[in-house]
Amino acid sequence: MSPLRVITLTTDFGEQDHYVGAMKGVILNTTPDVVLVDITHQIPPQNVRQAAYILSSAVPYFPTGTIHVAVVDPGVGTERRPLAVRTPRALYVAPDNGLLTPIYETEGVVEAVHLTNSTYWLPHVSHTFHGRDIFAPVAAYLARGVPLNALGKPVQPENLVRLEWHFPKELPDGRIEGMVVHIDHFGNIVTNIPADMLDAPPDVWEFEAGKHRFRALKGAYAEVEVGEPLALIGSNRTVEFSVREGNAAALLGVRVGDKVYARRLDTTT
Repeated sequence: MSPLRVITLTTDFGEQDHYVGAMKGVILNTTPDVVLVDITHQIPPQNVRQAAYILSSAVPYFPTGTIHVAVVDPGVGTERRPLAVRTPRALYVAPDNGLLTPIYETEGVVEAVHLTNSTYWLPHVSHTFHGRDIFAPVAAYLARGVPLNALGKPVQPENLVRLEWHFPKELPDGRIEGMVVHIDHFGNIVTNIPADMLDAPPDVWEFEAGKHRFRALKGAYAEVEVGEPLALIGSNRTVEFSVREGNAAALLGVRVGDKVYARRLDTTT
């Protein structure tokens, strides 16, 4: 018996239309014994950077060999390449628009192909719905064991499109500069500053987000009063800014892409 295969779906399609259901139907019609998992379909429309963050945050928790389909595709119908990519951990089916940038950085690329073999597509391909007509059937055939090299032409890893990805860094003045990479459903502000960079006691840190500054790294929301902002280490082991029982993004006026800072205070004076 062959091992059960998992296919995940990440899109900006929302949930009120038929688009996600159609993709699932295509997959199940070709490979009915797969497990389909929705990561999210609530990516803001055409927001490739947000899709990159959400996908890369979820994939470490899936079994090795999972097939991840990600369709946030402002360039659908243009010359942008549809891709299938194999890393040491998983398979990815997505447009070549930078969506897989953090995957390339953290997992590396073993093999990538430009999906040019229409044998593995639906018979009729629209100009607006490659998620259904190309990406979904390709994922289904991958789950059946079709090798990547049968799906199209090889692409060298250095030729894959990458987003400009901001990594946290220490500035000459000693501050750590990071970036807001996500704002979640609750309005929590997720940054890319890893916990490992805060190599000092929690109470010596000062944080800056927008025009607001606040003191100390907290361990839980309950350590501050209702409506008060705080910094803490979130579930992804990076710094997050929150408001107890409130919306931090609305209160602090911060958006994805904004720079944020952590500064170690001099406590010797």
